[in-house]
Amino acid sequence: MRDANRRLAAALWVAVAAGIVVTLSPRVSTPRLSASGLAAATGRRSAPASTGRGSASPGGGTAPAGSAAGMPAAGTYIPQTGHGALRVPVAQLTAHVGAALGPLRRLRSADLLILAPRALPSTALRAVTAVQGVSAAESLDAARLRLNGGLVAVLGVDPAQFRQFAAKPTAQATALWQNVADGDIAVSYLMGKQEGLPLGGTVQVTGSMTERLRVGGFGTVGISGVDAVVSGDVARSLGMPVGNAIVVSAPHAQLSVLMQELAVVVPRDASVVPLVAQAPVLGLPVTTGSAGGVGITPADGPGLTLAQTRAFLAAAESRVGMEYVWGGAGPDVFDCSGLVQWAMRQAGIVMPRVAVDQAQTGPLIPLSDLQPGDLLFYHTDPTAPDYISHVAIYLGNGLMEQAPEPGMDVQIVPAVFTGGFAGAVAVYPRVAAAVAAEF
Repeated sequence: MRDANRRLAAALWVAVAAGIVVTLSPRVSTPRLSASGLAAATGRRSAPASTGRGSASPGGGTAPAGSAAGMPAAGTYIPQTGHGALRVPVAQLTAHVGAALGPLRRLRSADLLILAPRALPSTALRAVTAVQGVSAAESLDAARLRLNGGLVAVLGVDPAQFRQFAAKPTAQATALWQNVADGDIAVSYLMGKQEGLPLGGTVQVTGSMTERLRVGGFGTVGISGVDAVVSGDVARSLGMPVGNAIVVSAPHAQLSVLMQELAVVVPRDASVVPLVAQAPVLGLPVTTGSAGGVGITPADGPGLTLAQTRAFLAAAESRVGMEYVWGGAGPDVFDCSGLVQWAMRQAGIVMPRVAVDQAQTGPLIPLSDLQPGDLLFYHTDPTAPDYISHVAIYLGNGLMEQAPEPGMDVQIVPAVFTGGFAGAVAVYPRVAAAVAAEF
């Protein structure tokens, strides 16, 4: 599979950002190792067996646990279960500008995303839907814009058509999609809550042009790295590229094969990226929203070396006590995936920026094979229950490190393997670099 087929959505947002490029120059830190992490990191096997790993227990002998003596309780990022469905927060409807939307008629899985730095040919959508295994596809506008000064991945959509590809709770929120049709912006649930955005108030959104848009709802669509959606008309008013993305539903296809077939019918500068995990090579149970890259085999390894693992964990542990900030990527403030990306960079590993994409940087592994330096992924967004929205670093001895949420600092807590747990991934540096696409 060519590297372009492994590029994930967050990497391509830079290419469609109308000239916006983010560069980070973190301070390199080489602290003394703490006892919690690397005492058990005695090396990773570089010749994977059938599962890509050996069978040693995590942390050199201590199996995963939900608690550890003397440690603080884990942060509140794990969603509570059994309390009923969450009502998607939606601003009060105003006088309709667009056509009135009816109720949702069906749901479709969003399995693949095709992204290009410019408008796709008018024939691309027809060519994509003609490929065997594709059950539906929808043209989108995609760009990375500034929302109140911060960079955000935004989709321009036809609300009536696109909602069927969104996560179920968000898709069912007809009032949210009506607001989008009427000219509002809908932002992801976690962004809206953690950034304290004003539901029903306005935010400044800047592409090649600037608009003040009303926040019409907090609902996550469940597409890699996307934190906001607007209507196609609003996308054009912001100067977004027109029709440079396609979302593909192919629930019964083998995605690694379908990605190669789709790559033939789209321009060479377009990338075909997976939005769900499939890991049949490893023989592990995979459910909707599981972590783990598509089509990864032991030949894509090896995983982190001992030296890389030590450098990664040392850098991560040096950030304990630092502030959580949404979008923070170091060296002094972090969100969950920003901590992983920054600490990996100190070990010379290139990682994508957001948790859902970091979940594709290696194979899904059984918990019996968990080792220090592996990544733990979670579903934490009640408006997109299958979307991976949180990542933590496994330290060994039943502990993990995370940047949890606003009002809390980077912390070491007992590792959690229940509730919204989506799986553990062993990072393969070559795969991670391909996912990040070296933008």
